[in-house]
Amino acid sequence: MSEDIVDVTELDFQYKVLEYSYQSPVVIDFWAVWCSPCKVLTPILEKLALEAQGAFRLAKINVDQNSNLSVRMGVHSIPHVKAIKNGQMVGEFVGLQPEARIRDFIKEIIPNPSDLWIEKGKHYYQIGDIHEAADAFQQALEIQPGDSRALLGLAKCLVRQNKFEQAREMLQNFPASKEYASAELILPLVNTLLSPLPTEDIVEDIQEAAYLHGIRLIKKGNYFAALDGFFVILRQDKHFHHDQLKSIILGVLEILGDENPDTRYYRQELASILF
Repeated sequence: MSEDIVDVTELDFQYKVLEYSYQSPVVIDFWAVWCSPCKVLTPILEKLALEAQGAFRLAKINVDQNSNLSVRMGVHSIPHVKAIKNGQMVGEFVGLQPEARIRDFIKEIIPNPSDLWIEKGKHYYQIGDIHEAADAFQQALEIQPGDSRALLGLAKCLVRQNKFEQAREMLQNFPASKEYASAELILPLVNTLLSPLPTEDIVEDIQEAAYLHGIRLIKKGNYFAALDGFFVILRQDKHFHHDQLKSIILGVLEILGDENPDTRYYRQELASILF
């Protein structure tokens, strides 16, 4: 038997299932010798566990030999399959299911191959290492092309690297997803950064000159200095440039990310000005 397929009892459940689930998902197969459907289901689960090559552990629990554990886990009929991740149940089904449906169940709980690269990209982005972040998001996209999380991360990196044309192309063709709203917030900022700007010394309006100065600060990576100037303008004119300034500010805040405590402060300040 593979180390990814284990028999579990009440004595070692804590170690083999709950504690182990913090490093890899665990699928529990509650079965019994007298259960005919179990004799069909268990080999399917074993085959999928071997195919997964360590992506999840299959823990087999004989309900007759571990009745107290079965009752504690809410098992009233078998076969009964539960999935545990980080010590918590994340899915279950009762009764014999077609193999295709069982595969879908497994896919829902095992880590996506690109997840690690995306987490790595987010980490480097948060600490300001944009080059490493971009590389990580690119690696995720090579594994899973079209992953909206990686696409958004890479687009933000491109903006931070002043690769505005590439960022705009990516944002304009962004797939429908929960990250789509964030992409839509960044796009107006990128379009503004790509627009030609008049020189400040020929602009007579003080607010307009301050606005242009803020755009140039963004291009230099001085985001918070730009925001400070934008907020001075916004306090005097909430609808400056027909609300274009508000859109730019929202785009900048999306680029900075809510993981940054300063971003949360500026969001609160924006809300206090506008509302």
